[in-house]
Amino acid sequence: MTNFKIKSIIVEDEKAAREVLKNYLQKYCPQVEILGEAENINEAVPLIKSVEPQLVFLDVEMPFGNAFDVLDACKELHFETIFVTAFSEYSLQALNQSAAYYLLKPISIEELIVAVNKVQQVILNQEVFNRNKIIVENFKESKPEKTQVILPTLEGFEVVKMEDIVRLRGNGNFTDIYLSNGSKKMVCRFLKHFSEILPFPFMRVHKSHIINSTFVKNYNKGGYVTLFDNSVIEISTTYKDDFLKKFR
Repeated sequence: MTNFKIKSIIVEDEKAAREVLKNYLQKYCPQVEILGEAENINEAVPLIKSVEPQLVFLDVEMPFGNAFDVLDACKELHFETIFVTAFSEYSLQALNQSAAYYLLKPISIEELIVAVNKVQQVILNQEVFNRNKIIVENFKESKPEKTQVILPTLEGFEVVKMEDIVRLRGNGNFTDIYLSNGSKKMVCRFLKHFSEILPFPFMRVHKSHIINSTFVKNYNKGGYVTLFDNSVIEISTTYKDDFLKKFR
């Protein structure tokens, strides 16, 4: 295990940022072996195809294109990606929906170590899951309901379309997700995670419940909503006004 190395490259348009990341990796993540660097998409794509890395540290925004263009051009190759990004609500939502690994600038050493360790575990377990493909497909999809959400389960991952999610229920450290085909998935994420990444028509209606409002069948003034799967969900006072505004 001591000789284990993760073949990696860095794609980042700012030289200073590349140097900081390299220094952090050398000091705190010695299992990462940097085999090349690129500062834009025109350099990144041929480098990835030449090196065939196991891991790419990928800046989201750069000259001549963005991270999603790089992944699209390299979709026939399988590698793990750790995105590096300045804060952007849109890009973070897209990355979270795809269960991607990402680091916010300026990079936190602790978060870097966690992300690298997660990637290392995926590589050691020889998990063949093309997360990059899902990310690219989501980025190209113009209809939010058609985008795919990667759900980390106890057994691995499952991919579902947003439009197939009827409701979500908080279950301690987990979230139970109910799908339109009648199945239920237990996901290793807090309900708060989904309230942050799922756009309208998903609505938080209770501290324990998020619903897909397209599945609402009727509303009872007593503070309950019935969905098309015949589930009855309480609408708490905190969320009641927002819920009713959406249906006016």
